[in-house]
Amino acid sequence: MRTDLATQFEMQISEHRKILYKICNVYCANPDDREDLAQEMLVQLWRSFSSFDGRCLFSTWMYRVALNTAITFIRHEFTRRRYVISVEERLLASVPAREKDSAELQVLYDLIDGLDPLNKAIVLLYLDGNSYQETSDILGITPTNVATKLNRFKENLKERFERTSAR
Repeated sequence: MRTDLATQFEMQISEHRKILYKICNVYCANPDDREDLAQEMLVQLWRSFSSFDGRCLFSTWMYRVALNTAITFIRHEFTRRRYVISVEERLLASVPAREKDSAELQVLYDLIDGLDPLNKAIVLLYLDGNSYQETSDILGITPTNVATKLNRFKENLKERFERTSAR
């Protein structure tokens, strides 16, 4: 028998599942790791769901929980506890792999892949259209810190594109 809480959770996850897909693709290159991370994020979201109080958008809260989970997952890759969920109980379909990308998009992915977990989160949130304030709220850092880190990333990206196009 399904509870109202479980139904609400499933509806919210279904509506915002692309957030989880994006995070999995940014933090994990290996398909099995993406699946493990997706399951770990779902477990953490479910554990925290009853504490969601609506003071922010669900998507903001979901980013916060999912990104913190991804950062912890990466830091503890070999020692993390794995949660196994049967295929019938999965709320997410398999996390889609990256498609064949243009050269410019591949440069962007390569640059993102080289970032530490916090900077990956900042870039992901920026590319997803979040404001500095929203990113700040999700990650627990100041908007000024967000702006500074994004400006450094943009400068680095511009330099990479200039070097690539000069060849």
